[in-house]
Amino acid sequence: MCKKRENPLVSVIIPTYNRGWILKETIDSVLTQDFTNFELIVVNDGSTDNTQDILNSYKEDIIVLQQNNKGVSAARNMGIASASGRLIAFLDSDDLWLPKKLSIQVDFFNANLDALICQTEEIWVRNGIRVNPGKRHKKLSGSIFEPSLYLCLVSPSAVMIKRSLFENAGMFDETLPACEDYDLWLRVSCRYPVYLIDIPLIIKRGGHSDQLSKSSCLDRYRIQSLKKIIKSNLLTENQKAAAIKAMQEKCTIYANGCLKRDRKEKVLYYNDLAESFFLNP
Repeated sequence: MCKKRENPLVSVIIPTYNRGWILKETIDSVLTQDFTNFELIVVNDGSTDNTQDILNSYKEDIIVLQQNNKGVSAARNMGIASASGRLIAFLDSDDLWLPKKLSIQVDFFNANLDALICQTEEIWVRNGIRVNPGKRHKKLSGSIFEPSLYLCLVSPSAVMIKRSLFENAGMFDETLPACEDYDLWLRVSCRYPVYLIDIPLIIKRGGHSDQLSKSSCLDRYRIQSLKKIIKSNLLTENQKAAAIKAMQEKCTIYANGCLKRDRKEKVLYYNDLAESFFLNP
């Protein structure tokens, strides 16, 4: 296991909330990396289960931060603010890293000095069974902004980021209860290439009931993020046009879903929102 280091190159941040049933495996997958010049920060987001007992068992091998339950964005932001490393890596508390995850990404940055962010491929496991992601989930490398408008193509557990990137792109949006990663990656990918290391180095575990990605209203938060990025001054004309098109499509789909549930006020709101950008982008 890796002892706490002074001046670590990499800061690893795990936000967690009531994941005591799976958290130890996640932490151990970091502490058994073949690259050791890192600090591991676990942000306990107000857990009420046995999470704190698990964290206490690691003693000085990890750094534990505590906050009241404010959500994953606030937890990640707290970790970033406390991090010492020049490189930041995130790991969701239900995922796992393979042993060379950190070393391969550090080698990538050493070989590509201008790169600001990279991610790796991943292995998907649902309810303990390996599954193959669909073609639409295929990760790309380089300029990924336009394809990312429709689907989040960056996994928090797979990225490594130069700390300086947050100074330009900002932090995770704490007002978003979900799709906070989609929101950040839009702000990043509209200006910077996101590189892919085409090697699966994380195990992305899903299927459990507390996953935010199981929510039925994710497009609501994606629309909110698209509205923000369109109104910003970050986009080129082509990027802005693509973002408006994506938002209009998502508004239409979401409004149709609201119509089926007889939520007429929401139908009017999202139809009007789509129309407003068509008339006055």
